[in-house]
Amino acid sequence: MKKILMVMTSHRDMQNTDDKTGVWLGEFTDPYYEFIDAGYQVDLFSPKGGRPPVDPMSELTENITGSNRRYQDDENAKNAFSHTSTLNQIRVEDYDALFYPGGHGPLWDLAVDNNSGILIHDFLDAGKPVAAVCHGPAALLGAENIRPDFLKGKRISAFSNTEETLVGRGNHVPYLLQTKLETLGAEIKNSLVPFLSHVEIDGLLITGQNPLSAGPVAKALIEKLAEVPQNQSAQAPETVLPESSTEN
Repeated sequence: MKKILMVMTSHRDMQNTDDKTGVWLGEFTDPYYEFIDAGYQVDLFSPKGGRPPVDPMSELTENITGSNRRYQDDENAKNAFSHTSTLNQIRVEDYDALFYPGGHGPLWDLAVDNNSGILIHDFLDAGKPVAAVCHGPAALLGAENIRPDFLKGKRISAFSNTEETLVGRGNHVPYLLQTKLETLGAEIKNSLVPFLSHVEIDGLLITGQNPLSAGPVAKALIEKLAEVPQNQSAQAPETVLPESSTEN
C-alpha cells in the first residue's frame, strides 16, 4: 500500500485582529478522503504535533463540504487529526508523496520550518511528488530558504492576492503569498475568476489555488503516483530530520 504524508500547520493567531486561523478543514478532509477512497494510507504531521488548530471560518455552514460531514462521523479520522506527530519523527523512505493543506497558518510556521523545507527537497530529490493547496504552498518558502533559487521558474498555483482581498484578510497576514512567491521567481498560474478551482502540475510539484482546488489537487497527486515506479521508496535514501526550530 502506498502511503501519503500530510503536513498541516500548527499556527492559529492572525495579526492585527482577534480572529483565528489554522487548517482550512475542507482542504484536509477533501484530499484525505480522496486518498483513503483510492486505497492509500495517510499519516498526519504538524510542526508542534497534537491537534492542529482549525480555521473557524472553514466550519461555517457556507464552507462545509461533503467530506467535512463525513469527517464528523469518522472517529478514526478525528482521532488521527487530534494526534498528529511532529516533523522530526518522519522517515522519508516510508512515504510515497507529500501533501500540504492550506488555511492561513502555513504563512507563519511552515514557511520558515527547516524540517518542512528539508522534507520537500528530500521528496523531490527522491523522485516523489509534492502537492500543496491554497496557502499550503507557503511551505515552499521553507524549501527556498534551504536552497536559494529553488522557486525560480517554478509554475505554481496558490491563493491569489485578489482572493485575499475579497476574504478581508489581506491586512491580517505577514505577507501576500502570491506576491512573495512571485518575488522569489515563481510563475504564478491562477484562474482569472476568483475562487474557481485551478491546479498546476510542474514535474513532481502539484499545486492548487484555493479550497475548491483541494480535491482536484489530490486527484492529480493520485494520478502522478500511478506514474512513479513501484520500487521508488526502496531507492530513496534514509533521512533523519533535526529538531524543529520553529517558534510561534
